[in-house]
Amino acid sequence: MKTYKVGILGFGFIGKVHAYGHQNIPLYYEQQDFRTCISKVCTSRLETAESAAALLGSARPVLDYREITEDPEIDIVDICTPNHLHHAALLSAIKEQKHIYCDKPLTATWEEAKEIGKALKEYRGIAQMTLQNRFFPAVMRAKQLIEEGRIGKPLEFRASYLHSGSADPNAPLKWKLSAATGGGVIADLGSHIIDLMHYLLGDFSELCAASGIAYAQRPSAEQPGTMLEVEAEDNMLLTLRLANGALGQISASKIATGTEDEVAFEIHGSKGALRLMPMQWHRLYYYDCAAQSAPLGGLRGWTAIDCGQRYDKPGGFPTPKAAIGWMRGHMHCLYNFLANVHAGKQSEPGLNQGVYIQYLLEKVKQSAKSKNWLSLEPGPKV
Repeated sequence: MKTYKVGILGFGFIGKVHAYGHQNIPLYYEQQDFRTCISKVCTSRLETAESAAALLGSARPVLDYREITEDPEIDIVDICTPNHLHHAALLSAIKEQKHIYCDKPLTATWEEAKEIGKALKEYRGIAQMTLQNRFFPAVMRAKQLIEEGRIGKPLEFRASYLHSGSADPNAPLKWKLSAATGGGVIADLGSHIIDLMHYLLGDFSELCAASGIAYAQRPSAEQPGTMLEVEAEDNMLLTLRLANGALGQISASKIATGTEDEVAFEIHGSKGALRLMPMQWHRLYYYDCAAQSAPLGGLRGWTAIDCGQRYDKPGGFPTPKAAIGWMRGHMHCLYNFLANVHAGKQSEPGLNQGVYIQYLLEKVKQSAKSKNWLSLEPGPKV
């Protein structure tokens, strides 16, 4: 069995999620071709690096990302740091031709993303973005149904990704709420939901955006008695047009009181429709216009497809009938990357998609500021 040595940059919440994936892939996927071993973990402070290493068991703690990106024994660089720290690590890992698994968004700014795009021209490794919402069976089935023409021509769509953690005015100004570190809901949740709809429906031709800040000031995370100015947005609303002229809306918010981690979409077409309900990754809802509506309604109506955890082999754990969980999407996202690394095959969504999503995020910000419609360039061909 081939063992790939992994170095993890950052060990906050997402670092732990990725580490869980590496350590538990063998339980989820019954194959004997490859596995990973986390050999180094890098954080900004020695005590957190040592704590992470102790938790992981066999990893060595380091404080400089280059001890991972420039280490000839490291095969995979797994980037889980705050957004503003991605750029330098990515450039180093690309230069060293490491395989790269990078949390979203690609970078903190569009200028940084353009630099990554240039560097990728000489890159020969396998890389993938952590856009795990693509990897639920309900989403993969929706993609199949669209490509099979089951819903016909897309006519309109709606999608949202909602949280409520910033609805509280006393929520501290941590890095995800800070513009200086590349935070804000456009980069955080917007990158996910924009990528998801781009994946399902293809390129957008233009967009018009608005964003808002709920509270002008928030308490400092380090000094709770100190109030800081808020510069990163709490919510966004996009109106977009597809290449075929169809209109749709995408929203993302961290001030949607009463929500938790709620991804939802509706896609209405000339032959049918698709619907994902909030927090219901287990089922994809399909509407077939060809179904008979008589007698007494016939068979016309929404069909709930039990996608659950019905991954193709070698995926099998825990059980196809178990209600799907947030972690499961992360597991299959990571497995997709590792399987492509082992096969020497480019993985999707790749870093080029990360660059393109960064471009879309920049256009969202520009439109929200100018209050104008903006034309969009097409995304990378897959």
